[in-house]
Amino acid sequence: MVRLNRIYTRTGDDGTTGLSDGSRISKSDSRMEAVGAVDELNCAIGVAIVGMDDEELAGALRAIQNDLFDLGADLATPGEDFTPGDTALRIVQSQIDRLEHGIDTLNAELEPLRSFILPGGSATAAALHVARASARRAERMAVAARAEHRLNPLALIYINRLSDYLFVAARCVNQSAGGDVLWVPGGSR
Repeated sequence: MVRLNRIYTRTGDDGTTGLSDGSRISKSDSRMEAVGAVDELNCAIGVAIVGMDDEELAGALRAIQNDLFDLGADLATPGEDFTPGDTALRIVQSQIDRLEHGIDTLNAELEPLRSFILPGGSATAAALHVARASARRAERMAVAARAEHRLNPLALIYINRLSDYLFVAARCVNQSAGGDVLWVPGGSR
C-alpha cells in the first residue's frame, strides 16, 4: 500500500524527478512528458465520470483510471525487463484484453458509422471525447519517449486501445441522448 505522509519533498526543486528505480531525470525528459500526459488523461476521464448516469460504464472507467496509474508507473520504470514484479508495475495483456472486450461489447449496441462524428452531443459524451483526444496525445508522447527510452510495448498498445474505447464509449453515451453529431463535409461553407 502506498502511504503519502508529506505531499512536498523538495527533491524536485532542482527540476528533476525520481523514477521507480531511484534514478533522477529532468522533469522535461520525454519519459516524464509521457507520464504527465497519462496523468492529464486520467483527470479528463474523472471529469467524464462526474456527469455519467450509466454506473456500469462509470465503473469500467474507474478501472481504467486505476490502469492509468499502472501505466504511469510502467512508463516511469526504466529497464528492459517488462515482466511485472514486486518492484515493477507493468501493463499486461489482460488489461488490453479487457479494453478490447469492452470495445466489442459497447460497439455491438451501436449503429455502424456512416460518417465521421463531431466531438460533442451530450456533456458527458463531449467529456469522453476530450479524454479520447488526451489519450491520443498521451500515445504520441509515449511514442516520442520510446525513441529515447526502452518502454514496455504493451503500454503503448494499451494506450492506443484506450482511445478507441473512449471513442466508442462517447458514442454509446450519445446514443441514449439523441445520437452522434455527424460531420457534414463542407457543410459550413
